[in-house]
Amino acid sequence: MEDTLEKPVPGTQEHRWSKRLIIWAAVLTLANVLADVAIGSPMMVMPQLLEHLDTDQVAWLNASAMLAGAIWSPLLAKSSDLFGKRCILIGTLLLSCAGALVCLAASNVWIFLVGRFLQGAAFAAVFLTVALARQICTPRVAMALVGLVTSGSSIVGVIEPYLMQPVIEELGYRSVFITAALLAAAAALCVRSFIPESPIRSTGRVDVRGAFLLGGGLGAVLAYISLGRDLGWLSGGMITLLAAGAAALAGWAFLALRVDEPIIDIRALSRPILLTLLALVLAAGSFRSLLQLTGVVAHVPPDLGLGYGLGDGESIAVLLATPNAGIVIGGTCAGWIAGRYGPALPLLGGIAVGTAGTFAMLAGVSALPMAIACGAVVGMAAGAIGASGYNLATSFVAPERQGTIAGLVSVVLALGSVVFNIAGGEVLRATRTAATSADGALVSTATGVYLYVAMAGVLFVLAAVPAIMLVRNRPAAPAVPGAPQRPGAPAVGR
Repeated sequence: MEDTLEKPVPGTQEHRWSKRLIIWAAVLTLANVLADVAIGSPMMVMPQLLEHLDTDQVAWLNASAMLAGAIWSPLLAKSSDLFGKRCILIGTLLLSCAGALVCLAASNVWIFLVGRFLQGAAFAAVFLTVALARQICTPRVAMALVGLVTSGSSIVGVIEPYLMQPVIEELGYRSVFITAALLAAAAALCVRSFIPESPIRSTGRVDVRGAFLLGGGLGAVLAYISLGRDLGWLSGGMITLLAAGAAALAGWAFLALRVDEPIIDIRALSRPILLTLLALVLAAGSFRSLLQLTGVVAHVPPDLGLGYGLGDGESIAVLLATPNAGIVIGGTCAGWIAGRYGPALPLLGGIAVGTAGTFAMLAGVSALPMAIACGAVVGMAAGAIGASGYNLATSFVAPERQGTIAGLVSVVLALGSVVFNIAGGEVLRATRTAATSADGALVSTATGVYLYVAMAGVLFVLAAVPAIMLVRNRPAAPAVPGAPQRPGAPAVGR
């Protein structure tokens, strides 16, 4: 198995925590907050949007920005390696700002979807901040910084409803797009003012045709998975969408094996990278699906007598906020551990913690204190897995390819989340009862809920297999600048 590839990066890198590094962390976290706000905030005003746009296409409005993010990611990831991470990050933030303004002014659903397509570029902010952090800091400090910036934005999930609700009541649905535009502009200005450019570039060109085939194929397949449940898995439109996505992905794979500089070099995906991606797609599917289940169970009143249910007013807010706090803790701790022992260990640790929290949820679906504890534990696992996944995958490639690999990690995390969220939703749908939740939706039997939890637990167990293989063959931890090489430590490089 290959050792971690931590080549020195030319130029001065930050090698310790300082006032300047704290500012960098705050600015990069702000850029990541934009992704959460741009993609999630419009869901808070969905009824008003549907009325304004005179449409009932909830599914498309809900999924449009995330699907656009999948389309943008390959192009932006490769471009960041060629033209600089900071340059592309600023462009991404400005694209998202423009998209928010288009949504603000949209008078019909088609113009609105154009705006959401531009806003979806914010999806790339996360992996761009990761790749940038990896090059402006030494490996040990960078891994801690990655843990902080990938998880710190989750604190928005705790406070956003309380901050946004009064604004929405005052200004209506437009407030979320005004906020997103202002946030994107502020983040772009801060990145331009405080963050240095990545000191290394790849050479070559962007395979634009391959980028559109890969991004379009991913977007079409994810659209089928996301929207098929609402629009009909076997409907003509959905089958056509799936076929188009599969054809685009096949075309991309064919092209990638024949051009000199593909958007993602399939031949360069080594065994350690593939193991990392496999662990991430399974683990992301598990923790995202369980967090989705927590939201469902939170709205089911215990007095329905279904054998589960936690809905009783204020408990819902606590249940939904606790995992976000856990993500911040888990990601920050995982980054710190990765800087000292390598990122494979906290990845496995996050999976182990997530497994325990998931199976404990078998009791938590009917006991509020246990559900809150499980939500916190699964949130910590999610933060640790996300941060460690980025750190580990980018460690296996040369600095000039870190943007591309970080983008691939983002797509894999999104893919796992979408696929297994939908699979879990189908389990609940297949076991519905005639009862309704606090918000009037049909609910599942206890058997369906327990099957859902068991599915998430099995996914975590499966994710542990490649994670264990990575830990058993892990290379040396990132070296501290100026520290002597430990006798017998494996050399860094291929």
